[in-house]
Amino acid sequence: MIKNVVVIGAGTMGNGIAHTFAQSGFSVHLVDVSQDALDKGLKTITTNLDRIIAKGNLTEEKKSETLGNIKTFTDLKSAVAEADLVVEAATENQDLKLKIFGQMDEFAPANCILSTNTSSISITKIAAATKRADKVIGMHFMNPVPIMKLVEIIKGYSTSAETFDAIYEMSKNLGKVPVEVNDYPGFVANRILMPMINESIETLYNGVAGVEEIDTVMKLGMAHPMGPLQLADFIGLDVCLAILNVMYDGFKNPKYAPNPLLVNMVMAGKLGVKSGEGFYDYSESKKAEKVAKMFAK
Repeated sequence: MIKNVVVIGAGTMGNGIAHTFAQSGFSVHLVDVSQDALDKGLKTITTNLDRIIAKGNLTEEKKSETLGNIKTFTDLKSAVAEADLVVEAATENQDLKLKIFGQMDEFAPANCILSTNTSSISITKIAAATKRADKVIGMHFMNPVPIMKLVEIIKGYSTSAETFDAIYEMSKNLGKVPVEVNDYPGFVANRILMPMINESIETLYNGVAGVEEIDTVMKLGMAHPMGPLQLADFIGLDVCLAILNVMYDGFKNPKYAPNPLLVNMVMAGKLGVKSGEGFYDYSESKKAEKVAKMFAK
């Protein structure tokens, strides 16, 4: 039975995953390389819990209980010593994930399930970095994790039925809707989403329409809650590029080749919300400008 959960990475996805498990009553160890990253992650979790309270969907008591379920660590070995499940949510970088899984395999108990929140990298390849391929599985959560219901459960070549069943049932206990997916580049969500985002960038690149115009067409014409270029900014353009490269390398199909504009923006450090600028401007000056316009009305 899964009780003790370790989440590796305190960034956007990691702190959301930790929040979700902790609010569901699991004991959570949140791990990152720096205490500063952990402090930022806990601050985000606290802010998100306060938002839920403001909507009347959570009590102060439950907030305290949730935060009390989370302990932070900078030392992986100590964090995973008694883990039943580890969820890796580090940067979407294959070499980094393989290194982390090698360490998790060395330090975690023999019966511990090792999962990854990767959005595109082969579960089979990640599992090969361990000596417990039958206990390695993909758990691809959607952002923002505490709100979005979907979890893609991805089986690697050697993932056992016991491991799959345990994670599938546990996901339902988290209040999520698990969907069984096989191990191919991009899985389902990103195999469909990323080509759409890439084609939106292609449309901009070719001068068919501007950023806001493209997003408006998709929002009003296709009932998307957010336009694809704005969504790319929220995902992170570097993450979009990494996923497209994984699919392009995996399928050798030119339809997955990243658009040159996306490549150049990432090289220039224009990564979207996280850097303050992508297809839209998220800088403090722009925020102040928006506030000023609001008060001027």
